[in-house]
Amino acid sequence: MQITTGLHAILSTPAIYDFTQSVMGAGELRHEIADKFFDRKTPIRVLDVGCGTAAILDYLPSDVIYFGFDISQPYIEHARQKYSGRGEFFCELLDIERLHTLPKFDVVLAIGVLHHLDDAEARHLMQLGVQCLDDGGRFVSIDPCFAEKQNPVARFLISRDRGQNVRTQGGYQSLSEGIFSTVRGELRHRAWIPYTHWFMECVK
Repeated sequence: MQITTGLHAILSTPAIYDFTQSVMGAGELRHEIADKFFDRKTPIRVLDVGCGTAAILDYLPSDVIYFGFDISQPYIEHARQKYSGRGEFFCELLDIERLHTLPKFDVVLAIGVLHHLDDAEARHLMQLGVQCLDDGGRFVSIDPCFAEKQNPVARFLISRDRGQNVRTQGGYQSLSEGIFSTVRGELRHRAWIPYTHWFMECVK
C-alpha cells in the first residue's frame, strides 16, 4: 500500500521521481548494487520488480539481460524510451502466470518495494522471486527502516514515505523465513540527508 495523493502525487511524474531519488542518494545505492552483484564476466540475468524508471540500467553492464516490472505506466513508458534495446519493460504486477514466460534469473532486485507491501504481499513476492532464481541466485532488497537511536530527521522522513509498511530490520528479516536458505542483512545510516536503509540479500 502506498499514498498517491497530495504532495506524493507529483512523484508519479518520471522526471520528478528521478530527481527525488537522486537527492535521496539513490545513485550511491545503485553503484553499490552494480559493484557487488554485477561483477561477473558472463552476462547476468536480472529481474527488477518495482523498477520505476529503470534508472539502475545507468549503472549496470551493457550486456545485462534485464526484465523490469512496474505498475506505473508513466515510469514504464519513460524506461522504454530511454533504455530502448537494453531490456524488456512490463507495466503489470508480476504473477505466477507471467513467471512461467520468463527465464531463470541470477539476481532479483526489489529496491524500495517491500515497504509498499503488507506482510502477505511481501512474502508472496519473495516466493515468486525464489521460484524464478537459478540455484545460488540472490534476491536483493533495500528499504527504509525504523531503528533504535536513528536520527530523528531520518525517522521523520521515513514516516512520511509513500509506502505504508516500513518495518524494523527484524520485520524485514521475518518476511524471508522458510523461503530462502541464507539471509544476510545490514542496517545503514546515512548522515546527509539523514536516512536509514535496510539492505537484505537472500540466497536461494
